[in-house]
Amino acid sequence: MRQAGGDGGGRFGWLRFLIFAVGLAATVVVLFLAIAGPAIGDAFRDLASRNPEALRLPFVADIVRNELGPDLAEPAGTDPTEIRFEVLPGLTAVEIGAQLEEAGLLRDGLAFTYLVVTQGLAGEIEAGTYKLRATMTPAEIVKRLQQAPIVTVTVPLREGLRVEQVTAKLLTLPLEMDVAMFYGLVQHPSEQLLADYPWIGLPAGRSLEGYLAPATYEVEPDIEPGALLRLMLDRFHDEIGQETLDEITAQGRSLYEILTLASIVELETPLDEERPLIAGVYQNRLDREMLLNADPTVLYARDTVELEKVTLPDWVSYYFWNRLDVPLAEYQVPEALQGYQTYQVRGLIPGPICTPTRPSIAAAIAPDTETGFLYFVAIPDGGGKHAFAKTLEEHEANLRKYGYL
Repeated sequence: MRQAGGDGGGRFGWLRFLIFAVGLAATVVVLFLAIAGPAIGDAFRDLASRNPEALRLPFVADIVRNELGPDLAEPAGTDPTEIRFEVLPGLTAVEIGAQLEEAGLLRDGLAFTYLVVTQGLAGEIEAGTYKLRATMTPAEIVKRLQQAPIVTVTVPLREGLRVEQVTAKLLTLPLEMDVAMFYGLVQHPSEQLLADYPWIGLPAGRSLEGYLAPATYEVEPDIEPGALLRLMLDRFHDEIGQETLDEITAQGRSLYEILTLASIVELETPLDEERPLIAGVYQNRLDREMLLNADPTVLYARDTVELEKVTLPDWVSYYFWNRLDVPLAEYQVPEALQGYQTYQVRGLIPGPICTPTRPSIAAAIAPDTETGFLYFVAIPDGGGKHAFAKTLEEHEANLRKYGYL
């Protein structure tokens, strides 16, 4: 006899088996994810980095969002200092995210890519320079990069400029800063600034002539004069490098002394290969207590005198380094500038007459004195080349050869 409820027991048996099977499958899935989960996450991160459009697929976006975790919502740091961040034209979201991470503005650059793609903002990011902070969340950074970038002014400063030329150039630019104040800070640097830049080693009462690095600067129109000056000093230090400063110290010389000689070299030749020879000529003359007879130093003194006769705005139209209409040896300068009249006064000039480039500084550190050259003359149509001589007789022969006599 069949027991009552036999059919029901069979049905419940199958149900128990189904529940067991589902539970077993779930356990297998959980174990698989526990073991393979990190690999899967890494694979989807890599997929999103190589093909950001994959983030438009919901399941890909979900996995990447879980992988990012707090990095998708929390700031990268606690320092509220503003950082200038430039978005170059043509960069992808992945490239911008990587740069944001490198700049310390994001914990994970992929967070930027995720937000841009999943929110459909790929075409909303504008190229330009922005002010960002490490305290901004990834979402705030994305929003900021959708806004108009800050306006900047390009400040192009070529090599071999004296301070007044730099000032004149600043007057021609759409800057809102007080250019006269900038010039005053260069002429009379504060104790605080000199304390912040101890490597300068400026003699008492001297200006920062020689330290304003030639470069192209991108600044905001309302930049403070002191901030611009510090940008130039920072660039100068970066250009010459601490190793060079250490080498100067090891020689028992001062940076100011090196810059003074290098500034003359800078204005005497455009050719890097000639700079050690030019420096060697002047060093040989110094060692022999000869007159330097350096044309640029006399022109520097003449320009200084003439600039004092006109107002600051007139410097824009002033013609710097123009030749004298009298023999250089006969030109008289005020007593305060007498040290620059190297056709009349022996020894190194009181200070730099322009900002020298690294090759000129290197030449001043290691002048080629072994050649024994004491004279040089420019070769007409020689592309900046000079003819060098060891004796006055050789020099006079060069003068006749090239039509100076």
